[in-house]
Amino acid sequence: MSKAFRSVVVCSVAIASVAAVAQTPAPTKRVMVRAGHLLDVKGGKMLADQTIVIEGDKIVSVDPASQAKAAPEAVTVDLSNATVLPGLIDAHTHLTFDPGGAGYSRLGISTPREALTGAKNARITLEAGFTTVRNVGASGYSDIALRDAINAGDVPGPRIVASGPPLGITGGHCDNNLLPYEYHAQGDGVADGIENVQHKVREVIKYGADVIKICATGGVMSKGDDPNASQFTFEEMKAIVAEAHRLGRKVAAHAHGAEGVRWASDAGVDSIEHGHLMDGAAIAALKKNGTYLVPTLYLIDWHRENAAHSDVPEFSRRKMQMVSDAAQSNAKQAIAAGVRIGLGTDAAVYPHGLNAHELAVYVRLGMTPLQAIQSATVNDADLLGWADRIGTLEPGKFADIIAVDGDPLKDVATLEHVKFVMKGGEVVKNQYGK
Repeated sequence: MSKAFRSVVVCSVAIASVAAVAQTPAPTKRVMVRAGHLLDVKGGKMLADQTIVIEGDKIVSVDPASQAKAAPEAVTVDLSNATVLPGLIDAHTHLTFDPGGAGYSRLGISTPREALTGAKNARITLEAGFTTVRNVGASGYSDIALRDAINAGDVPGPRIVASGPPLGITGGHCDNNLLPYEYHAQGDGVADGIENVQHKVREVIKYGADVIKICATGGVMSKGDDPNASQFTFEEMKAIVAEAHRLGRKVAAHAHGAEGVRWASDAGVDSIEHGHLMDGAAIAALKKNGTYLVPTLYLIDWHRENAAHSDVPEFSRRKMQMVSDAAQSNAKQAIAAGVRIGLGTDAAVYPHGLNAHELAVYVRLGMTPLQAIQSATVNDADLLGWADRIGTLEPGKFADIIAVDGDPLKDVATLEHVKFVMKGGEVVKNQYGK
C-alpha cells in the first residue's frame, strides 16, 4: 500500500468517524419535577407528593412520588414546597401593542417596532405563567413574525396562536379611521361583500394566520364606530366561517352589541370576544350553539382604578364607560346560564403581565376557583384546538408547568404571583432555587 493511498484511507476513516458522531442523536434531556401539591385541573383534585417525569419537551409520566420510577441521568427540579399546575392560557392578547399606543399615537408606530414591542411583552407574559396565548389582532403580520421567532428559539415567549390582521368592514372597528380621506388609509384586514371576505380569509391564511379574527361589531378603542352596531352582515359572517373552517382555522369574533353577538354565534364562530353589551337572547344563542365567550373583564377594573393616569383618547373614554356599566353584569348572567367560558384578557388595553387578575373577576361573578382555573387551562386548550397538547399535566402533552405558593383552590389570586415557569421542559423562571 503506497503512502499516498494510506493517507487517503486514514482521511476517509476519520471523515466517516466524524460523520457518524454528527449523525448520532443527542441524548434526550430528562427532568424530574417533584411537586409538593399538584392540581389535576380536569378532575379538580389536589394531589400530594407527585413526580412529573419529562423527556425532551413532553411529559412521560405523572405519578405519586412513592411510585415514580427513577429516570436515569435526570435533572431534578424541587417544587416540594409549592403547588404545581399546567401553564396558563390566555385566549385574547395583543402582544405587539402597549397601553400607550392608543388613538393617534398609534400612527407613529411602525410594524417593525410593533414586533419588537411584542418580543418584550412575550417574555413578560411567559414569566407571568402564561405558556400559551392566542394573539387576536396585530398590524402587518407582526404577531406572525413574533410567533415564528419564538418557535425558532430566537426570543423567549409563550406558544402563540396568531391571527395576523383582524378582518373588518370599511370604517369599522378593525379599519384605520384616524386619517382623513386624502391619505386613503385602510386596515390590512378590511373587506366588504361575500367574495371579498372569502378572499381576505384566504389571504391572511396565506401569510401565516393560525386563527381568523373578525370584528362583528364596533369597538371601544377605535374612532367613529359604535360598540352596539353590527358590522359584517350575517351572510358575510357565514361566508367567513365556512371558508375558515374549510381551511382548518377557527374564528374569533370581536363583538360587544347584542345583535352582533347573536349573528356571529349563529354564523358558527368559535368564540365571542368581549360580549359586553349582550342581552338575554344573545346569551341564549351562545348557550344553544356551544359558542365560547371570552369575557376580557379585568380591563374594566384596571381602567376604573387608573383612569386618572390613562392616556386613552376622549372618544374611547366615553365608549369605555358605556361598556363598563354593563359588561360584568352580562358576563355574570352568561356564567350562570352555563355558557362555555375561555379566559382572555385583552392585555395591551392594560399592561401585559397582569393577565392572571382576570381569574379573580370570574370568581367574583359566580365561578368557583376551580372553574376559573379551568377557563385558563382545559377550556382554552379546547377553544384553541390544542387539547391534545396543552391544558393539563398528562403524559404526551407539552411540559408546560407553573408553580405558586399556597392553594389556588382557596384563593385564585395566588396565580397572580407565579414563582416557577417551565415551557416545553425548559425552566424559564424559578424563584424556588434548584
